[in-house]
Amino acid sequence: MISIKIDIVSAEGEIYSGEATMVYAPAKMGEVGIAPRHAPLLTALKPGDVRVQDVDGKEHFFYITGGMLEVQPHLVTVLADTALRGDELDEAAAQESQRQAEEALKGASAETDIKRAQAELAEANARYRAAQKLKGIK
Repeated sequence: MISIKIDIVSAEGEIYSGEATMVYAPAKMGEVGIAPRHAPLLTALKPGDVRVQDVDGKEHFFYITGGMLEVQPHLVTVLADTALRGDELDEAAAQESQRQAEEALKGASAETDIKRAQAELAEANARYRAAQKLKGIK
């Protein structure tokens, strides 16, 4: 079976490395699917989940807060700002972060405060959706 090497790294270190038959990532312009021998690509990532289908057909889930995706014909690299394995996601904590971000947005007054609060809310929403998605798969 044809596969592609995938490395997911963040400032904290290597999160995952292995062979995959398919990789899905949240690019800024929409979700992308990467198969072996994909054309080279460099794109920014937004907060969301990265899914990796390994050569045994098992799916691995990761949550990232953003970063960059580099695709070469035989290598995919996710350079995440921060990343968590799917089993490290806490749905209750994600929901609380979402609530706090919504409150911060309501209380924001200056333009920079509003933009920061909107970014925090987008990240909290993505984390909660990823936790919900993983919960449905377990």
